[in-house]
Amino acid sequence: MRRLAALVVCVCLAHPAAADRYPGAEWDRIDAAQAGWSTAKLRAAEGWSHESGTSAVVIVQHGAIVASWGEVTANILLNSARKSLLSALIGIAVDRHQVALDATMADLGIDDSPPSLTDEEKQATVRELLEARSGVYHGANYETAQMAAARPPRGSHPHGTFWYYNNWDFNALGGIYEQATGTKVFLAFQQEIARPIGMQDFDPRNCRYVNDGHSNFSAYVFYASARDLARFGLLYLHRGLWRDRQIVPAAWVDDSTTPWSTTQSHSGYGYLWWTTPPDQSVGAMHLPAGSYFAAGNGGQYVFVIPTRDLVVVHLARMGSAADAAHRDGAQPQSVASLLAMILDAGEAN
Repeated sequence: MRRLAALVVCVCLAHPAAADRYPGAEWDRIDAAQAGWSTAKLRAAEGWSHESGTSAVVIVQHGAIVASWGEVTANILLNSARKSLLSALIGIAVDRHQVALDATMADLGIDDSPPSLTDEEKQATVRELLEARSGVYHGANYETAQMAAARPPRGSHPHGTFWYYNNWDFNALGGIYEQATGTKVFLAFQQEIARPIGMQDFDPRNCRYVNDGHSNFSAYVFYASARDLARFGLLYLHRGLWRDRQIVPAAWVDDSTTPWSTTQSHSGYGYLWWTTPPDQSVGAMHLPAGSYFAAGNGGQYVFVIPTRDLVVVHLARMGSAADAAHRDGAQPQSVASLLAMILDAGEAN
């Protein structure tokens, strides 16, 4: 797998004695105060979250839950956080030689509805789709009006030369995965990841495909609970290892959370993961260097913070008529403020 010598992602655990701690059928919980957290600051963070559209928060340090609140067992729409789940599956398929990162769309027989892909667009590789650098600006399913309006013109950037957060890339990757493995994305996630790490709430029957006619490639729409996503974050914190089983190849975790691109929000972008450059904030987010995260519209986040041996999951329901003030979920600025409060509450760790 490709390396970038100038950029190093810290995957060392800050607390080696706790490095092998994993949840069983249920999560272990630790007393926040005894673990060095400020319970007063955690209460303030919880109060803030209730005012800002949060549905569920789970905070895991050293493999156990420090604090959680809200609907932590509810399966909630993940929006674009779904893409980091697919990244893990693709990493497993690459390791099994089912998917080749340097295979082109032409090699794989990938095309789309008229106006079809050009010969140049068909030279985009699987790796470039993972990096959101394909140069394929065909219409895509399950994208916002803002994303559609920002899409560059067809043929404006050769493949591999320009980063654009592109739902065509992400949806086509789902199709490529299913074509290569013969298994639907949701069932594969259950078999390859959810069951092995003991997810308690995930059910592929809750998930769905969305095709609104813009492309042949449907979006794979995941629903998951905060406590299950905390397991997924912990899996990545341990570089794909779950107890004595390597679920996701460690080299894939390293490569997929390496910032191959710099985005408009000054984050890095790996293989369907957002990353934190050294000494920079990501938009409103202020994270320790080496952190990375899955992100979805409306406040769906899985933050992995290796320097603190910490995972923070934040989910928010969207479109709820019962709570008109929060129909759009939680805004990034609100999540950023909440995350800062959580990090401050555990600052002594």
